[in-house]
Amino acid sequence: MPRTFRRSLAAGAALVLLQSSGAPAAPAPPPALRDKVWPQGYSDLPADPSVRFGVLPNGMRYALMHNETPRGQVSLRLRIGSGSLEESDAQQGLAHMLEHMAFKGSVHAPNGEMVKMLERVGLSFGGDTNARTGFTDTVYQLDLPQGDPKTLDVGLTLLSDVGSGLLLQPKALDSERGVVLSEERLRDTPDYEVTKQRLAFELKGQLIADRLPIGKVSVIQTASPALVRAFYAANYRPDRATLIAVGDFDPVAMGGDIRRLFGGWRGVGAETPPPDLGEVAQRGEAIQVIVRPGASPSLVITWASPHDDAPDSLAKERRGFVENLAFAALNRRYERAAHSADPPFLGASSGRSDQERSARLAEVQVMFRPARWRQALQAAAIMQRQALQYGFSQAEVDREVTETGVTLRNAVAGAATRRTPAIAEDLIRSVDNQEVATSPDEDLRLFGRFTQGLTAAEVSQALRDAFKGSGPLVSLATPEPIDGGEGGLASAFHVAETEPASPPAAIRTLSWSHTRFGAPGWVVETRAVADLGVTFVRFANGVKLTVKPTAFRKDQVQVSVNFGHGRLELPRDRLAPDWATSAFVTGGLDDLTYEDVQQVLADRTAAVGLSVGDDAYTLVGATRPQDLDVQAQLLAAYMTSPGWRPEAFTRTQGLLNVALAQLSSTPQGVEARDLPALTHDGDARWRYPEPAEVRATRLDQLKALLGPALIRGPLEVVVTGDVTVDAAVKAIGATFGALPPRLPEAVPPGEDQVRFPTASPAPVTREHHGRADQAIAYMGWPATDLLSDAQRARRINIAAQVLQLRLTDQVRIAEGASYSPAAGASESDVFPGYGHIYAAVETPPSKVAGFYADVAKITADLRAHPITADELQRAVKPRIESIERAQQTNGYWSAMLHDAQDDPRRLELIRSSIPGYRKMTVEDVQAAAQTYLIDANAWRFQVEPAAVAGAPVQAKSAP
Repeated sequence: MPRTFRRSLAAGAALVLLQSSGAPAAPAPPPALRDKVWPQGYSDLPADPSVRFGVLPNGMRYALMHNETPRGQVSLRLRIGSGSLEESDAQQGLAHMLEHMAFKGSVHAPNGEMVKMLERVGLSFGGDTNARTGFTDTVYQLDLPQGDPKTLDVGLTLLSDVGSGLLLQPKALDSERGVVLSEERLRDTPDYEVTKQRLAFELKGQLIADRLPIGKVSVIQTASPALVRAFYAANYRPDRATLIAVGDFDPVAMGGDIRRLFGGWRGVGAETPPPDLGEVAQRGEAIQVIVRPGASPSLVITWASPHDDAPDSLAKERRGFVENLAFAALNRRYERAAHSADPPFLGASSGRSDQERSARLAEVQVMFRPARWRQALQAAAIMQRQALQYGFSQAEVDREVTETGVTLRNAVAGAATRRTPAIAEDLIRSVDNQEVATSPDEDLRLFGRFTQGLTAAEVSQALRDAFKGSGPLVSLATPEPIDGGEGGLASAFHVAETEPASPPAAIRTLSWSHTRFGAPGWVVETRAVADLGVTFVRFANGVKLTVKPTAFRKDQVQVSVNFGHGRLELPRDRLAPDWATSAFVTGGLDDLTYEDVQQVLADRTAAVGLSVGDDAYTLVGATRPQDLDVQAQLLAAYMTSPGWRPEAFTRTQGLLNVALAQLSSTPQGVEARDLPALTHDGDARWRYPEPAEVRATRLDQLKALLGPALIRGPLEVVVTGDVTVDAAVKAIGATFGALPPRLPEAVPPGEDQVRFPTASPAPVTREHHGRADQAIAYMGWPATDLLSDAQRARRINIAAQVLQLRLTDQVRIAEGASYSPAAGASESDVFPGYGHIYAAVETPPSKVAGFYADVAKITADLRAHPITADELQRAVKPRIESIERAQQTNGYWSAMLHDAQDDPRRLELIRSSIPGYRKMTVEDVQAAAQTYLIDANAWRFQVEPAAVAGAPVQAKSAP
């Protein structure tokens, strides 16, 4: 990935063991051997000096970085340089199966104890403990809540087991087959099917199209322990491994631990040779039409070239940088077209990607309304040829350079407080891409060097060079057949390719005029909440401001503007157009379109988004301290001068109807569509719209919904981050404090009432039209709200977490029936008395009854017997650690301080949260189970394949 579009690496205070001086230290090794050495050893690019790079005598690489955001946390990543591309025909799926087996038993964690050991030190399974398998690597992830010696030893010991100590017992392998097959079912959506067919079309005859990481069902079902062990021995070897450790630890001590725990690792037997990835086929124009019900209507035009296996270097990075500017400028034109008065497509973009070391693809991707694929194709193709023929103006290039510069300068300013997990992921990404991991300072220096003397002519030529190679390969995916099939697509593409392209319109010169909103408001009340570091301010016009200065992220400020009553003021008996709120933002301002706003503020950091909460609408933005005034102006301008553009509303309708059409094709889609309203007893405020309702809605209805809340009623601003109270008061006082009076408005009586559905003898059933071996089962029990008794809510949460632990043990580990059994609790902080506990699973229809029986057995035991002290620890400690980490983020405080000026219970919730969980007892959990996990109150919901419900559906054959 070109360096200027990477995430920056945070600075720290670590020693450098292996470091480039900025000049090549040695000739680059052959591409097949580059996974075994650090690229800065043969590059003229310097690696980040805050990262300590090393290599053990056995060939295992490691990179260490001290970082203290968040305090105490350590992120570990173990990358094995082997993925699905290393598999033989008989091994397809074994890389992924091994990833699963790593959690099923090892030398230091037999009998599947790994997850439990990690839970005991505060990690949650799935969130802090995870793994992933790709084409070229397998990565194991541990985000440790503490960097103390004991916790680090647990994490490093278990990762060393992954490398050389997996037991791979036959019984464990057999139980995990069902889990992997469940994951295969979850992934197998219509869009995934399109991706597979498109990959085989674009990279015809190459290995990648036949080596998808999920593997083949037949191999997963039958692979012998001996076959799995052979793949393990051939691929899990120290010279194919890289360990990344980032966080609050001593790098010197960490280096010693790594040598102690990994130094004895030795490869066993012969390693898998480098795979033959095949060559990019030399083809001219080729056409593909994929008809798949439920798929997103999409068009991709591709040019394929051989993979660029040149080593990472200054020259290569500059080429990538210029190329990316060219694609960004073209994408800016596509964005304007998508938001125009009569858009030819819903969205379009272009870009260059390295496809798993197999090819380089230059693509134009288009999303369209199903009936308008010809217009979308023609517009996207002509705009691409327009850019190739006429190039870009200097103004267009300067715009992209400006935005890139702002991004890089922000990265430098915030480098010291970048979050540990993000740094670890960046380092892993650089390893897989065989790139030098550079610092934010170096990225900014390179940016200055790359842009010196850069011309529009050079950027335009870079785009022309990118769109060369095998092709064009035109692939159209559609839920319904198109007229003429592939012949019709070929004919339409020929028309699009021969239609004359006219010169592009010049970019208009724009200015930002939303700087004054009246006389700055004056403060009538200031209150300090000293123990939480929070200041409450009230302006004379009734606007409330809450400020929480933090040092979590240097140079980052978050602003949330809460207005109106949100879902509380929506009608309960009919659908409101709250689904269309994105059209409010993309509608821009009265004098500037959405794209104009981005252009005029290109050299500033400011953003805007809108969401609908239970008790307020929320405008949000993220900025830096020096741009807080502009951020406040932008949000205030949206409240006082919204654009209400019909084209933005029409586009939102089109995007939503495309999404709605896909939901019935998977059980997860049906669940997401129907469950929210059902769990609120059919309340229309949580209902998804029907396509006909979307089409029938008008912009005036959205105006009628949001308009009154924009100009009257309660208004609260929460500012968190790298900001002073005085700066926040000044910026908000000059904008929101200057508005006409905002007086409180009461919610109509009864609108805060909602209830969980009453138990019924039979499950509420919905159908999906996907695979016949997919179903979802859900059980829910009514609970209560959050704020009326916070400690009671915590007891409910821990009871639900223990239910999750036991479901995982039974349904996933013992039975292998599902990849993702889930349980949890949700308590409202708005609707009095409303909350629920739930348990859910994706599983074959034949196992739904077994899931209900498992849940009934587990809940009966929770009611009858106290849980063990070990279960309490494994449930409570990850919850405490997650809260402690969250409290070191601006987002946490922005959310928790909403309405805290008027409701002191919210402040007490913050204060008591961790102490409340620490004093939890096994008796508390049993009491919660006895009160709420009652069989007679359980409500059931399931999503079945249409075949089960009576309509025929064709089962998917094994891949």
